[in-house]
Amino acid sequence: MTSNLHDRFDATTIDFADTTDTAKLPQPITPPIKQATYKSKAEDFVVNEILDIDFTNAGEHLWLHIQKSGINTAYLAKLLSEWAGIPLRDVGYSGLKDRKALTTQWFSLRLPKKQLPTTDFAPIDIGDNESITILATQWHNKKLNRGTHRANQFIITLRDVKFDHDKSSIEEHLQAISASGVPNYFGSQRFGFGGNNIKEALQLFARPVANKHSKPSSRKKSKGKSTLREQNSMELSAARSLIFNEILAARVRSGSWNTGLDGEVFNLNGSGSIFATEAIDDILSARLGSGDIHPTGALWGVSNDKTTGKAAQIENTVVQQNTLLSQLATGLEQRQVKEQRRALRLPIEDLTWEWVDQPTGERTLILSFTLITGSFATSVLANLVQQLHTVVSL
Repeated sequence: MTSNLHDRFDATTIDFADTTDTAKLPQPITPPIKQATYKSKAEDFVVNEILDIDFTNAGEHLWLHIQKSGINTAYLAKLLSEWAGIPLRDVGYSGLKDRKALTTQWFSLRLPKKQLPTTDFAPIDIGDNESITILATQWHNKKLNRGTHRANQFIITLRDVKFDHDKSSIEEHLQAISASGVPNYFGSQRFGFGGNNIKEALQLFARPVANKHSKPSSRKKSKGKSTLREQNSMELSAARSLIFNEILAARVRSGSWNTGLDGEVFNLNGSGSIFATEAIDDILSARLGSGDIHPTGALWGVSNDKTTGKAAQIENTVVQQNTLLSQLATGLEQRQVKEQRRALRLPIEDLTWEWVDQPTGERTLILSFTLITGSFATSVLANLVQQLHTVVSL
């Protein structure tokens, strides 16, 4: 990027909430449901972590399968560390799960010599609308690391569903996205309340970058630098996510988000593998149609040169013609964040649905589906519902 972060635009003029409003991102076709409400209660948004592992039944790591509601993953990890009397770094989990939901996931506790806590896990400082239940325990020889789980199963209840036509049009749409997927947007939670993570990213990028040629004077200072990168991961991730969403939005508008372009980088379905191509041929078109491969967009950073031709042109144009995105891209490059690729298309596994007509006449739709880790259920809902209302009091 060529923009100079020292000659910066006035960030106070940006409406960060509006800029990061994922509900305004384009969809391939108009969603068939006009409006619906979800998260009326925790049980309306169920998330079950899918983690395939063969436990050794030996080792010093106690794995706990936990169902929780009203509590976020990081806070639960803190409660577990206090209960077990171990450092927080010895508590492992694979992914972050919603607080406003009923979720199940695994945690691991490193317990030297298998010394179990002397009391049952029963935290006293949780509220009336919060719950924690240990469903199962297993001993294992390894810590549970981030990103270990393959996917998440979602069971989502949409209430007060309103639509213009009959149910068949909605079911036809569900059948279509079950076969072809939806745009793989990052969800609004990636950007923080009111888009605040983007605001903080700009503040981060406004600070001077450490001289890349300077060497740390001690091992302690080197560790401090690593910790700083970890502390800034939220801002860096938000910056990349906003750029990606806008690239994907441009591809949706052009109709190329699921068909590919000359110079495309493709992702092999169900893996992190990617490969570049100069032109789309019949073989690639067939693989795209079957869902074997997906077009990708940039998670911006240095060495962003994998795409060529039309695919590269769209990505560069999206960033260069938007002052905010240009500032974020430059900040990422100056901090030597390496470019990665993310699939533009999100496959939906095992999609089923059920209509429940309430005595009041209200229509309720219960959806069940599975998404690979790192994707967002809100991407599926945004493709289905025009106006999705959340009950904020949950």
